[in-house]
Amino acid sequence: MTGTFGGHPRGSREYRRLLAALFIAGVATFTQLWSAQGVLPQIARDLEVGPATAALTVSGTTAGLAAAVLPWSWVADRIGRLAAMRIALVGASALGLLAPLAPSIELLVGVRMVEGVALGGLPAVALTYLSEEVDRRHAGVAAATYVAGTSVGGLTGRLVAAPVAELSDWRGGLAVAAAVAAVAAVVFLLLAPRARGFQPGTVRGARHIVSVVRTLSRDRVVVALWLQGALLMGALVTMYNYLGFHLEEAPFGLPPAVASLLFTAYLAGTLSSRMAGALVDRVGRRGVLLASGALVLVGAVLTLVPVLAVVIVGLVALTAGFFAGHAVASGWIGARASVGRAQATSIYTLSYYAGSSAAGWLGGVLFVVGDWPAVVALVVVLAIAALLVAGVAAREHPASSDAAQ
Repeated sequence: MTGTFGGHPRGSREYRRLLAALFIAGVATFTQLWSAQGVLPQIARDLEVGPATAALTVSGTTAGLAAAVLPWSWVADRIGRLAAMRIALVGASALGLLAPLAPSIELLVGVRMVEGVALGGLPAVALTYLSEEVDRRHAGVAAATYVAGTSVGGLTGRLVAAPVAELSDWRGGLAVAAAVAAVAAVVFLLLAPRARGFQPGTVRGARHIVSVVRTLSRDRVVVALWLQGALLMGALVTMYNYLGFHLEEAPFGLPPAVASLLFTAYLAGTLSSRMAGALVDRVGRRGVLLASGALVLVGAVLTLVPVLAVVIVGLVALTAGFFAGHAVASGWIGARASVGRAQATSIYTLSYYAGSSAAGWLGGVLFVVGDWPAVVALVVVLAIAALLVAGVAAREHPASSDAAQ
């Protein structure tokens, strides 16, 4: 490592290896994180638990990840970004392979929660690692490659686990998804070039971090963006957690493997997140956030129509709205934070996954009480709250000044 290292230039061998490694790391992480979502109905039936309890295999993992984001950032400041990511992926891979062996729902949720703690090392560190190792002129392209890996991983976990589970059981589905993630983790370990940009500095104590967070909390826009991530992610995860249960019922009667194909609606998010960036220049962040919340709201309501084609349209709309809103909010938080940008971003990530954990579990309770309309009602409430939160941010930052932020 040298003091003059300016980052790997685009097109260099190390640059290509680093991007490929982080794409694969995204696949490894999010394949494990979301694989259980594709087999929730099978888990509920086999372990004789309700939808809300089965969904703890997802919510527990995201809760563990949320709780681990700040600690992992602290660890990475001490031992380096690459070392932290290596430890996280190895630990998560081992736990992912153990999870299908759990004999009870309690042990399954417990292992998945600890797995989430391990997985938190990637979202907490990956983008910082990129900023240190890649020429800053190309950092945006590099970050987009990592994000693409996370979306591919999330889709892979869901699409692999469900069909395998139908051929065997949910344990087989989770095991195959974990094996895919483990192979991806090994590829990351082999590909990632040695870190050259990390320079250990003064590691701040807990008192300093608390002081920074307190300062950030006085900014209504920052708080609004933290809430925006929690509400939108809560809406998305609630919808996807219980859609499989809904589509098994009349009038649809879809087998799990077929229902899991609806997870391909995630591809709408790839398009909408890219479009959101272009739309900010035209209508401002305020306009994109309001449009995103409206799409989530309309999409949720459309899933009430007992026609599969309409449900698909609603799911695509909701997914596109979520990813557009998330793209804008996550970018805005870094631009808005006047101090403690790393902490502001980490708390956004924490809020994002905490929202998914809480709403993802509550949706199951409502599903038992009021079936699918009750789940949709929760998503509608979250979408309306997201619209109100976007309005708070907009009042602080008029559309005319968005583009300057």
